[in-house]
Amino acid sequence: MLTQNTVKVTAESILASAKAAKGRGLPPVHAWNPEFCGDLDMRIARDGTWFYLGTPIGRPELVRLFSTILRKDGDQYFLVTPVEKVGITVEDAPFVAVDFDVEGTGETQSLTFLTNVADKAAAGPDHPIRVVRDPETGEPSPYVLVRDRLEALIDRKSFYRLVDLGDTCESEGQDWFGVWSGGTFFPIIPADELTAP
Repeated sequence: MLTQNTVKVTAESILASAKAAKGRGLPPVHAWNPEFCGDLDMRIARDGTWFYLGTPIGRPELVRLFSTILRKDGDQYFLVTPVEKVGITVEDAPFVAVDFDVEGTGETQSLTFLTNVADKAAAGPDHPIRVVRDPETGEPSPYVLVRDRLEALIDRKSFYRLVDLGDTCESEGQDWFGVWSGGTFFPIIPADELTAP
């Protein structure tokens, strides 16, 4: 863990780098390979709230800036600049899909998700939807890939809307209930479980 003084300097320099990239699209964080500087006391909660030193970051534009320099390597998350790389904690997914737009119907349907940090992702082969079910409760946690290994947890209201758009289709030799987007069928639950008691 970084010392308190180093944390302040690192957080300020990372923020400066993020501000420098503002307005030029997403920076090429995948191409940067700086030295690892340690872990920063920054956390993204499951609901998408960003915390710094235990305090929520209340400015959406600041969260958006940090989100543009976020990278996932393996199972770990980092804020990356050309000269620094610091680890942060992510409780679930780094983003939350808070809404989506629908165009078309059935197999020609297109779903474009909007995240809490203003990213957009049109679900399809490059931005797949996946659903993880809790092994004990069966509760689903749906995700959509936003960019470069970074996913958004689809919020409950949006997931209910997805279910309303659902259809049954065969996938890998089994009937599944799921949704179409971008010419791809994304399974949600085995169809026979829909009618199970």
